[in-house]
Amino acid sequence: MQRNRELHDFLLHKAEDLTEQWYESLDKSDPRGVYASKDPKVIETLKGQNFEFHQHLCKVFIQPMDQFLEEFDDWVMKIASDPEHLSTPTYLIMREFLRVRDQYLYFIKEFIAVSDNDYTQEQIDRWKEVLIKAFDIVTMRVVEEKSNQLDTRIDKQQKTINQLSSPLIDLSNGRALLPLVGDIDSSRASAIMDNTLKGCTDKGIDQLFIDLSGVYLVDTMVAHQIFQLISGLQLIGVSTTLSGIRPEIAHTAVQLGIDFGQISITPTLAQAIDRDPIYTSKPSTK
Repeated sequence: MQRNRELHDFLLHKAEDLTEQWYESLDKSDPRGVYASKDPKVIETLKGQNFEFHQHLCKVFIQPMDQFLEEFDDWVMKIASDPEHLSTPTYLIMREFLRVRDQYLYFIKEFIAVSDNDYTQEQIDRWKEVLIKAFDIVTMRVVEEKSNQLDTRIDKQQKTINQLSSPLIDLSNGRALLPLVGDIDSSRASAIMDNTLKGCTDKGIDQLFIDLSGVYLVDTMVAHQIFQLISGLQLIGVSTTLSGIRPEIAHTAVQLGIDFGQISITPTLAQAIDRDPIYTSKPSTK
């Protein structure tokens, strides 16, 4: 049995010392992340997070493991979503968990030395086993949740990039321009379709000019998605004009068996606009 109130109280009493010893011995030479910060507020927060860790960790000796981990999870989420820790390399965070674990193993030895009780080697080994297990689980939870937080941040950034890279530019009279630039992969093509269909619906667009003169490379999947976009636009009542199709894109489309018959195509964007009646019509004279 790992439970021992005296050991819990001993470690809890040492919590402040554990935090101060840990921070004083911290390797601050690596400029990346929270541990090298010289900002007093960041340092104060870091020490507070470490002290809170100790308050939770020592409960492993008085609580069932399930309850212990459940109560610890709030701290895990706080650390994993903390901007300072998110900018800290994961290997540095793991290094500090290992150093703190060594602190606890040392204090267990000190507890045994000053205790009036005679503990068996089996009891001592059980404390160490439970302690190491707790550290392993909490460390992996922090690393896992930090990874999830970073993935979420990357997804949001990618969505923003996709939105900025497929701007729907209002012209006039229900017309808009979609200039596409750069390579288009499947992910970006999917975002272009979603953003364009929604944008045309929201803005009441009925004529869309899609300029591909800045697109140099697409694969067969992307070419198919571009023409799916045109089909989707037709379904919501938006007519399209394609301009600037490069030979390699046209070749890919032909290989896919895509029918250009129902699509208005011009070599350049200027020609597409010149053809549009709204721009070519001239005021009548009397």
